[in-house]
Amino acid sequence: MNQNMIKKLQKIQKEMQETQERLQMTEFEGKASGVRVVMLGSHQVVELVINPDLLEDVDMLQDAILIAINDAVENVDKTTANEMSKYTMGMGF
Repeated sequence: MNQNMIKKLQKIQKEMQETQERLQMTEFEGKASGVRVVMLGSHQVVELVINPDLLEDVDMLQDAILIAINDAVENVDKTTANEMSKYTMGMGF
């Protein structure tokens, strides 16, 4: 492998690492009827907002929390895949 190719690969590797680190600290939101979840790209939940009207129906509240968390996880995963595909396209990954 020539020196120029090695430098390009090192640059791509550095950019990938920076992107991963940025995504880990990015906030993503998930919503479900009356519930909002804010999650970091690392999948750590940092905020949970519940509409007080849901407090009277525990089953509905539990379902809404699960849906909102799963929505946030899906947003993290989609965004991460899209961002990282910039580096893997054309490389056979």
